[in-house]
Amino acid sequence: MRRPFGSGRDEESEEQINLTPMLDVVFIMLIFFIVTATFVKEIGLDVNQPDDDKPKTVDPDKKSIVVRITNRDRIIIAQRDVDERNVRANIERLHAENPEAPVIIQPHKDSKTETMILVMDSARQAGVYNVSLATN
Repeated sequence: MRRPFGSGRDEESEEQINLTPMLDVVFIMLIFFIVTATFVKEIGLDVNQPDDDKPKTVDPDKKSIVVRITNRDRIIIAQRDVDERNVRANIERLHAENPEAPVIIQPHKDSKTETMILVMDSARQAGVYNVSLATN
């Protein structure tokens, strides 16, 4: 059956949606978001690299005083078990031998905080103010 002359539609030429204006709008929006986006500076650590690549030699006279605390709260200084009451005397003796040496405390993760604080206080009472904590 033939359509009447005034319908305006032909079977061969169907109307299509023109996508060009929609693509133009999408590209304009994309450009707008790129231009107005704020670029966030990520927070990080500034690393100070050494001036020379040679490893620094460790002076054997400047070794640190290492105090280890075991999981059962035993205190070990210079590979010897030390009683809580003698920690200060041992640190004083080692500090007298090497006044530049820092005290490094290595507490076990299962040790009590009280034992670590006792060692820190003993080091301060012995006159050592360069006390550091190291983790296992």
